Amino acid sequence: MTAQGPVAGDPGRALAVQQMFDRIAPTYDLANRVLSMGVDTLWRRRAIAALGEGARGQVLDLCAGTMDITLAVLAGGARCVTALDFSAEMLACGRQRLPEGAPVTVVQGDAQDLKLDDASFDAGLCGFGLRNVPDNRLALAQLYRVLRPGGRFAVLEFFRPVRGDARAFHAVFNKLVLPTVGGLISGDRAAYAYLADSMQTYLRRPEFEDLAREVGFEIVSGQELLPPVASLVVVQKPGASA
Repeated sequence: MTAQGPVAGDPGRALAVQQMFDRIAPTYDLANRVLSMGVDTLWRRRAIAALGEGARGQVLDLCAGTMDITLAVLAGGARCVTALDFSAEMLACGRQRLPEGAPVTVVQGDAQDLKLDDASFDAGLCGFGLRNVPDNRLALAQLYRVLRPGGRFAVLEFFRPVRGDARAFHAVFNKLVLPTVGGLISGDRAAYAYLADSMQTYLRRPEFEDLAREVGFEIVSGQELLPPVASLVVVQKPGASA
């Protein structure tokens, strides 16, 4: 679960969501570990492995939050990482976790309007942030632009489930677990109620994959993870990698 870019077309809501993430930043990592029972670390490793050799080059961590993915990519041997998020407090918490001299560029920015050069990344990831970006098609088009030909992008997300068992799991998690446990840890039940709502109203995985195809990506893989609350989608920009 990670922060994201501002809400296009509604400045008031954008500021409210940004302030929400700023408020829960100090307890965000603890809440994630408890809510996922530590399984989120395995999800991130799986996503990084799906990037192949690109994970050892120049990597974009989109919606970086407190930089869990940035740290994992660095540990895997990435040459350098750009960590981008719209929440200043999330990024501030993440900076405190970085090793001294780590090859990380920290950017506060909008996932829908990346101030990054064309074809500048070998690979990238987004962990649980795109569902909060209003225009996923625009964000995917930006990702397509900044990736090099042959580059892969891995998306970990809480897509709206299709299967009955997954829908039941999501319903219980969203209505009871997420707002209750997240609220107790953070002291901000409203923030975790918002996150639960964002899961219930997001795209289904096939719908997200269709958007990725529309902007030019090829779908490498798409699958539900265990427990059946999260999914992993890996896309690739066509062309030979440099």
